[in-house]
Amino acid sequence: MADTVADTRRLLSKPQNLNDAYGPPSNFLEIDVSNPQTIGVGRGRYTTYEVRLKTNLPIFKLKESCVRRRYSDFEWLKSELERESKVVVPPLPGKAFFRQLPFRGDEGIYDDSFIEERKQGLEQFINKVAGHPLAQNERCLHMFLQDEILDKNYTPSKIRHA
Repeated sequence: MADTVADTRRLLSKPQNLNDAYGPPSNFLEIDVSNPQTIGVGRGRYTTYEVRLKTNLPIFKLKESCVRRRYSDFEWLKSELERESKVVVPPLPGKAFFRQLPFRGDEGIYDDSFIEERKQGLEQFINKVAGHPLAQNERCLHMFLQDEILDKNYTPSKIRHA
């Protein structure tokens, strides 16, 4: 039986210059979820989050955008992607039913620590989704990230490269 020896020679790579090392990345997509604001009182109370996008990917019509979204908007995006695309959509942070019960002695779903935890979960969710090449072709994702008002009665379609 012949012994096979692995080829351990180094691959030749071109030397990196300062522009390569410190210039703008060839493709980038940054999405931050921040600045939570709780609006309203009683049963009409809800929290919105700022969703800020920066990218140089040609498929996005705006290279920078900032919109406000509620948790229910993230739920809408998740269900649209599951219905319209072939993408395996990651889970959203949980609904926190127990935090909505009365007489808890804290702010429930409006408690600062809960809002911060949910914000981080929403940011992880939207970055995973938006980073998926197939999801980037879905109109609902573009609307979610770049349209000030979310038209939930839209006609599902694919986005064509610019």
